[in-house]
Amino acid sequence: MTKKQEQNIILLLGALQGIGPFSTDMYLAAFPTIAQELNVTIAEVAYSMSSYFVGICLGQLLNGPLIDRFGRKNPLLIMLGLYILASIGCSMVNSVEGLIVLRFFQAIGGSMGMVANRAIVRDVFPANRLAQVFSTMTLVMGIAPIIAPSVGGFVVVGMGWRAIFWVLAAFASLVLGLVYFFLPESRGKDRSVSLKPKAVLTDFYSILQNRAFLGFTLVAAMNTAGIFAFIANAPFVYMKLLGLNEQTFGWVFGLNAAFFVVGSQLNRWLLKYHSSETIAKRGLLVQALMGVALVVVVAFSYLSLGSLMSLIAVYTFCLGMIGANAMALAIRPFSKNVGSATALLGSFQMGAGAVASAICSYFDDGTAMPMVSVMAGVAFVGLLGLWFGTNHTQKSDKNDEIIFAGDH
Repeated sequence: MTKKQEQNIILLLGALQGIGPFSTDMYLAAFPTIAQELNVTIAEVAYSMSSYFVGICLGQLLNGPLIDRFGRKNPLLIMLGLYILASIGCSMVNSVEGLIVLRFFQAIGGSMGMVANRAIVRDVFPANRLAQVFSTMTLVMGIAPIIAPSVGGFVVVGMGWRAIFWVLAAFASLVLGLVYFFLPESRGKDRSVSLKPKAVLTDFYSILQNRAFLGFTLVAAMNTAGIFAFIANAPFVYMKLLGLNEQTFGWVFGLNAAFFVVGSQLNRWLLKYHSSETIAKRGLLVQALMGVALVVVVAFSYLSLGSLMSLIAVYTFCLGMIGANAMALAIRPFSKNVGSATALLGSFQMGAGAVASAICSYFDDGTAMPMVSVMAGVAFVGLLGLWFGTNHTQKSDKNDEIIFAGDH
């Protein structure tokens, strides 16, 4: 494969992965408007975010075995179609319950992009380049959370919140066309892969037996939980507590998201000199420190736009450094059933995001404390996951050395 072909694949996969951030971030600025029109609270509207996370979680468990059995491309096209139809449905709802249900099905379709793009990266690139490729993809997909809230804010003001879902449907249609015409099939059908429930569960169980996978997946899951604890509560904190309007919120949120992209790109450079484990460890330590600082700021009533933006900026900068390394370390051991492995990884990530946002909604007390407490807690859990994964990776490497020596 030529370098240009590699770059084109990375760009396309980044656009595919960008569907997820657009789906979550673009309608954030519309939360107050949706709540007002549907006659519910912002916290109730936030459950549509949780239902999306649940759909992403379950959808990946469905889609992983599908791409192992039928190849990557055709299942991806079908699920993008489902995403488009559900997006159109979201634009027509008249109740928050309808929005919650359709966001779930939107996520089922959109989750295929997350599973397929990671599997394709594992198909196409060698294991020692995975973290670097994931970081490069983040540069492409990272544009989405930077511009999505701003675009959403302008759409809400100019055309109403329902138009947001038409924009999402149009973007997914564009991606579907690009996939159809320009994305090559990286792995064909595998008739040895069974879709019977018992066989699927057996494959999942065998993957979960890999303890290094469990540890690094926990890191990735806590990374996602930290991101979405912030995303789900940012509209309330910035607009209700700090008084920003929809458009200003979009710019502020986008600036915070930009630090995520900067962190991911610094990670590409750091990988030339340090291991993924080392970079993730240092990122998690700084992330935990920022989480504690956020709790202190809120607890002692020092919350301001400047303090929140600066601490969140460093926090998201660390998330950008951690995410690509955690994903690469988690899927590195697998060459078969890659779709199922990436599905488990992604479902744990989105499951953690759903739980984090739901916890924040459940403990809503009219302050930013639920958000910052979750953001701090997940960093410490991530450190435990990194220790567990690294410890079992080292044990596995030692066992491989013993076996190799015995062969001689």
